[in-house]
Amino acid sequence: MNAIKKYFTDYFSQKDFAKRLIVMNIGVFLMGFFLSFLIKVDLGTDPCTFMNLTLSRAIGISFGTWQLLLNTVLFIFVILFGKKFIGFGTIANMVFIGYIADFFCWLWEKTIPEYYFTQFPQRGVVFAIALFLFIISVSFYINANMGVSPYDAMPQIISERVLKNVPFAIIRIAYDFLVILIGILFKGTPNIGIVLMALFLGPIISTVGKFLNKHVFHM
Repeated sequence: MNAIKKYFTDYFSQKDFAKRLIVMNIGVFLMGFFLSFLIKVDLGTDPCTFMNLTLSRAIGISFGTWQLLLNTVLFIFVILFGKKFIGFGTIANMVFIGYIADFFCWLWEKTIPEYYFTQFPQRGVVFAIALFLFIISVSFYINANMGVSPYDAMPQIISERVLKNVPFAIIRIAYDFLVILIGILFKGTPNIGIVLMALFLGPIISTVGKFLNKHVFHM
């Protein structure tokens, strides 16, 4: 109990808390915004979105609703076994990103000609720009240090509590691969976006983190 109390005391007292909260919210909004473009061009997303999109379409409910339902289930495990991963960013991620993406997908259908999302070279340009800016948005969210999504907390919990002797990188790769496999089993088709996300997410998160720490959080 004392460990949990200490975590939340440190959480609320971390340097530039207000700035971090703002950066996290900007990151969450932009993740949903740029994710809507990635969904529309259908050339690949991150593994979690790939699985959730596939399952939501198979079940027949909106992406945002399915993502919230799944995250709620995972959130129960995080509460039980990984309270230290919970923060404002956890709630913002699980509740808002899917619905933001749903809203903008609907808006683009009303305002942007379909060929921008279906025909090359327009489709490729939209994909490249949206993918890069989505990764930047993820970097804002993660580097704000406001808590992680239930999806991202699960492999860390598995690493700390179950597979203690297995390197975390291997657990994370296996976890993402399982998620991709679930998407494939439900007739999803993984595209180049998943590969590019895996290649560039880590380096860009690191670069953006250094920028934020130097110019925004002053660490």
